[in-house]
Formats: sequence, C-alpha cells, structure tokens
Amino acid sequence: MRLIGRLDSPYVRRVAIAMRLMGLAFDHEPLSVFRDVEAFAAINPVIKAPTLVTDDGTALIDSTLILMYLDSLVPADRRLQPEAADALLTVQHAVGLALAACEKTVQIVYETQLRPADKQHAPWLDRVRGQAQAAYDLLEQAYRPVDDWLLPDRMTQADITAAVAWRFTNGMLADLLAPDRYPALAALSARAEATPVFQALPFG
Repeated sequence: MRLIGRLDSPYVRRVAIAMRLMGLAFDHEPLSVFRDVEAFAAINPVIKAPTLVTDDGTALIDSTLILMYLDSLVPADRRLQPEAADALLTVQHAVGLALAACEKTVQIVYETQLRPADKQHAPWLDRVRGQAQAAYDLLEQAYRPVDDWLLPDRMTQADITAAVAWRFTNGMLADLLAPDRYPALAALSARAEATPVFQALPFG
C-alpha cells in the first residue's frame, strides 16, 4: 500500500502512525497538495491528503474512512478501535473532538496564511478560534481522569488522534493553546511523542 501526503498534515500522520501500530506495511510518499499538485493529481485527481492507494490500485480518501478500512485488514488484537459499544463510544467521542480541533486549526491557518490580510474576516476567525478551544476544552475534560491512555489496556485511535491534533495545533498556532489550561493534553502529547512509532513519524 502507498500513503500519499506529508506528515505536517494531522490526517496523514494519524493514518501513518496507525498503520505502523497495526503492523501494516506501506510506502510513504510525502507529496504536498500545494507544491506537488501535478504529481498528486496523477495519483488522485481530487488532490486530497491523505490518499491511501491499496494493493489493487484503489485510491481511498478521508483519514477516518481509510482507518475503517485498515481495521478490517488486521486481527482484533491489532485494531485501534475497540469492539465493545461502551469503549467504542468513549473512543469515538474523543476522536470526534480531536478531529474538530484539527479542522478548526486548519481553517485558521488557511485564513491567516493563505488569504491576504485585508481580506481576512475577524469575526469568522474569532468564531473558529472559539470552536477550536471548545473542542480542546472538552478533550481536556475527557483526559483529565487519565494517567495513561484513554482506555486502560492500550493505545487506541483516540490517543493517536488527540496527540497528533495537539502537536499539530501547537506547531501551527502555539498561541491558541495555553499549557496551564490543558495539562492533561500536554501530558498525553509528551507520552505519545516519546513512543518509538511517533518518533519514527514526526510532525512535519
């Protein structure tokens, strides 16, 4: 399989880390959706990262859909989503918040770095910043009672996505996240980034 996209995208990075943890072999092609448009379009005309090209040549897009497919390829003990309904609800709640935080961070970055300053809309930026912080506030509440991973037995997609989101936002918009406001998420990020798989697939 081939994973297309750069690790400065939290969506690409969460898939890459998950694949490594699942023990799935893949070739990583770090193409940029901005600088490598023609090369990316030759693989996937939609030019969306991540793109996973399966062994039969199918191009899958959207990190969540890719991860659903990958879970089907491995035995239960290597899947990153729990099967029990209550545990799955806990994990999916955290994943949803982390993905919302990623989405809002991306919107802020695009608005402030791609749009000319005189075209930026301050009320829209204020709203999106508020949404990003609300997502992180709720994610912090989910991790406050936790000393290790969200579920007691192993790292799940919740921990991967939350840690990847936190590192991404800190890397792109450090002023958005005060460490004293989010101590549990800061601790989660430090734990995750210290693991061999996160270190092998660093942000950026």
